[in-house]
Amino acid sequence: MLTISPAVEARTIEKLRQEELEEARAVQSLMLPAEVLCAGPAIIAHEFEPVDIVGGDFVDYFLMDNGKVGFYVGDVSGKGLPAAMYAALAVGILRSVHKTGQSPSEILSTLNKRLMSRGGLRRHAAILYGVFDPRTLEMQLASAGMPGPLYLSAKSCRVLDLSAIPPGLFADAQYETLTLKLEPGDSILFCSDGIIEAQNARYDDFAVGRLIGVCNENSTASPTELLARIFAAVHDFTDVIRQHDDMAAVIFQLGSSETLKLPAPTGVS
Repeated sequence: MLTISPAVEARTIEKLRQEELEEARAVQSLMLPAEVLCAGPAIIAHEFEPVDIVGGDFVDYFLMDNGKVGFYVGDVSGKGLPAAMYAALAVGILRSVHKTGQSPSEILSTLNKRLMSRGGLRRHAAILYGVFDPRTLEMQLASAGMPGPLYLSAKSCRVLDLSAIPPGLFADAQYETLTLKLEPGDSILFCSDGIIEAQNARYDDFAVGRLIGVCNENSTASPTELLARIFAAVHDFTDVIRQHDDMAAVIFQLGSSETLKLPAPTGVS
């Protein structure tokens, strides 16, 4: 009978675990948008950096049958594979209802009810959900537990005050929809708290002020360029300090007045 030493058995188990995590990472990557979304005057891009092989942050954006553009960014409590599995559950629920034409607050209410109906999961998912109408240039937003998004315009860069209880905590949680009228050239940045709470060796947070500074310094950058500079600024700030939270960000940019007549939408669905 072949006897396997405890050391060899441990290495074998660890190798199998790593293979499973890599497969989980591949599956999670399929849940993310494959490319930048260009829909008429709107451009949406994202960046995602898990702190481990897989993470609990999630992002999606898509075209709706009624011509509108939907998007969301979320952050599951906890880290690693359990958080990633809960994120997959939340995304699955959202994808079953996100093209129904419901308002963002109704979508979050539905997500909350379905997460609560599963019971005993001991997690929750902070989320920000938005819908943009290219015909009216209006954006509807509902947020639950996520950092306030940054509204970037030619006049200023300000934090939008949006707050509610994350879905999955209380059955009677209520959500409200904020409606914004955008102007050509406006952008809105949505991010998980892993960005603003990233710390350096002195335990200082990157914080909203530094994030606003990066946005102001790169006011003419494209969405993908601005995302790259935000993540680079966070990495420069934290240096070699290992972080303890995933980072995810989505930028919505409304084209200038010259691009508002772009015809057919292209991108992910």
